[in-house]
This record gives sequence, C-alpha cells and structure tokens, in this order.
Amino acid sequence: MWSDRGRRSRFAGMSGETAKHRELTGRTAVVTGGASGIGRACARRLAEAGAHVIVVDVSADGAKEAASEAGGEFRVADLSEPDVVDTLDLAADILVNNAGLQHVAPVHEFPPEEFARIQRLMVETPFRLARRLLPGMYAQGWGRIVNVSSVHGLVASPYKVAYVTAKHAIEGMSKVIALEGAEHGVTSNCVNPSYVRTPLVEKQIAAQARAHGLSETEVVEQVMLEPAAIKRLLEPAEVADVVAYLCSEQAAFITGSSMPIDGGWTAH
Repeated sequence: MWSDRGRRSRFAGMSGETAKHRELTGRTAVVTGGASGIGRACARRLAEAGAHVIVVDVSADGAKEAASEAGGEFRVADLSEPDVVDTLDLAADILVNNAGLQHVAPVHEFPPEEFARIQRLMVETPFRLARRLLPGMYAQGWGRIVNVSSVHGLVASPYKVAYVTAKHAIEGMSKVIALEGAEHGVTSNCVNPSYVRTPLVEKQIAAQARAHGLSETEVVEQVMLEPAAIKRLLEPAEVADVVAYLCSEQAAFITGSSMPIDGGWTAH
C-alpha cells in the first residue's frame, strides 16, 4: 500500500531545466549527512546542476561512495561534536544542513544525553557551519543555505521531543540568517518533508512499533501516513529536487521560507 517508488517531484520541470543548463557550475556545495538518504540524493542532484559537491558524514565508506557518485569530495566527521567544524577544510557557496538522527521515547523516559546529542548535531552544528561559511558568501555577494528541516519543524508528534525541538530551532535560525543575509545576496530556507524512505525512517518504524504497541505495518499506515492526504512515503530524490530549486536563480527571491513537502499533512 505504502510502497510507491519512482514518483517525480512537483518541481521536476523546474529542476530539469536547472540540470539542463547546469546553472550551478562553478559553485561548491557542502552537504552534511550526505552518505545516504536525503543527503545523498541532494549531493547527486546538485552535482547534476553543475555544483562541485563536498559530502560530510560520519560514515567514511558512505561518504566516499556518495562523493564518487557525485564527482566530488568527502570529509569524514562526527558532526554531533560541533567543535569538529573548525577542523574541516571547507569553503562553499551552498550549504545544505541535512545531518540528523532520531530517538523515540516519551519525555519522562527520554535520555538527557541523547537529547543533548541531537541538539548538538541538528542545531549547534548547522549554526557553526553557517557561521563558518557566511563570510565567504557575503564577500562574493551570493550564497544559498538550505536546511533540511521536517514537517516536525512545523507541527509535533509524540515520543520525539528532541527531534521536534531541534527542527523547530532550525526554523528560527534559518529565518534569522535570511534576514541578515538578504543584503549580501544570501538566501536561507527550510524544506519540510514528511516521512521519506531513508535509513533513518526505516529504523524509526521498529522503534515506533514498540512505542505505540503496533506492528510495523500498522505504524506506517496508522502513524506515519495517517495525517497526510497522499498516502505514501516520499522518495529522497523528491526532496533533493526542491533543495536544488532553492539553490537556483529562479529561487533568488525566496528566503526565510519553509517549504512543506508533506502530502497535505500540514493542511489540517
């Protein structure tokens, strides 16, 4: 029921033109969490549009493979330790903050150390990366920051206090960067996908089954897809198409925005 592969994004026409003209040629894009899932799809998609891609991930093998696929470079780093940002050899015109992780538990049982780790990875590290790369973007009068937020940056779900907190935080950060960066030709936006067919989501299915006392099939149908009007999981490439669009010149007037890709979830 929910396995529906091969769908094209509603931005496919725009992104096809972007790829055709390779308008990001000469630009360098840093993609965090780029070894798999949405990040890997973004690396591939931006490379198709002409960008030189630097994949940053904790998985050395995954980062190397994704970078090779995109014809770019890779950096191996545990971004849940934000100080590592200062050690990375990075310079970029485009920053895609995508790295993330999930832990499912009720608030009264949520491990404080896991809450802190998720905030470091998904809030402090994006801040550190933006702080590091913005001066170069300002100097050249052009830059794009795209934060892979989530529908959970706009609404909440139970058992995900750390993730929902982090995603709401990145929404605020993105807006501040948009306001400060506008006069320098820098845009900052969030994309807000619902559940995407990624390793992160596949792991969540089993965790949520335990939390809700349901089977894994019931979790997908009754929990993950229940709020959405379109009853299927997103494909990573669909999210990557929107990310690439926000990096294009067609999107130069879009900043401080949050773009739901949620099958109607937030229409309720």
